[in-house]
Amino acid sequence: MNKFVISLIHYLWLGFSGLGAVMQIKMIFAVQVFFLMFSPAVVAIDSLPLAIQAFEKQGMHIVGRFDAPNGMQGYAAEYQKQGITLYASRDGKFVFNGYLYDKFGKNLSLEPLNELVYTPMAKQVWSRLEKSTWIADGESNAARVVYMFTDPNCPYCHQFWQQARPWVDSGKVQIRHIMVGIISHDSPAKAAALLNTNNPSEALRIFEESKGKNSKLLDPIPVVIQRKLDENQLIMDSVDAVATPTLLYFDDTGHLQQQQGMPKPDELNQILGKLN
Repeated sequence: MNKFVISLIHYLWLGFSGLGAVMQIKMIFAVQVFFLMFSPAVVAIDSLPLAIQAFEKQGMHIVGRFDAPNGMQGYAAEYQKQGITLYASRDGKFVFNGYLYDKFGKNLSLEPLNELVYTPMAKQVWSRLEKSTWIADGESNAARVVYMFTDPNCPYCHQFWQQARPWVDSGKVQIRHIMVGIISHDSPAKAAALLNTNNPSEALRIFEESKGKNSKLLDPIPVVIQRKLDENQLIMDSVDAVATPTLLYFDDTGHLQQQQGMPKPDELNQILGKLN
C-alpha cells in the first residue's frame, strides 16, 4: 500500500507568471492536505503595495505580513495549496517571491510561513477532526491523540490496531477512529453498525480482536448515521487521503503530520511516541 508522510514539503515557485520551475524544499511542516478546506484570513488588498496587489489579482491570497531585512516588507501567501513568501522593496514597486536566506545559509522564510500560514491552518484542521464522528480507543486523558481514518474491511487497519496495543494499553495514546466505508460494498454498513451501538469503543475492541471477523451489518443505514459517515468521508477527502489507515498526529516538535498507509515498525515511535 502506498505510504507518504506529509512532513516538511514545500514548493518554491520561481517566476510567478509562468510558474515553470518548481523546487521542492523540506520545511517545518507540510500541509498540502489542508489548503483545499482551510484558508487563513486574507489581508485587505487595498492595504497592499501595488506590486503585491498584482500577485493577489492573479490568484494568490495574502494572509499576513512580516518584517524583512534591509527595509523590505515580507508577505505570507497561499497559492494553489502552497505557502509562499513575497518580499516587497522599500518603495513597494518591486517584489520577488521565494525563500530568503542570510549570509549563513539560514532560511528566513520558514518561521513566518509557519507562524502565519501553517500553524493556524493546522489548528483549524485539528478542530475539524475533533468534531468528526470517531470511536475512541484508549484513555481520554492520554498524552497523545492520533486520528485515524479506518475502514472495517481494511486489513492494515487491523494490523495497526494490534501493533498499537502497547501504547494504548499503557494509557499514553488514544487513537480516535474516524470511520469510513471505501474498500468494499459492505464497508459502510459495517462502519454504521459500529457507530450505532451503545458502546462503540467496546464494539470496536471486540471487532478488532477478531481481526474483523466478528462483524455486523447495519442495513439499511439510518439517515443520522449515514450523515456522519458522509461527513467523515468529506473530511478524509479534504486531507487528500486515499487509503486506510491514514493517521494524523502532532509529533514531538508540535508539528502536524500525516501518515498515509500502514506505518513501518520503526515509524511507530515517531507516530505514537516513545513507550519508555
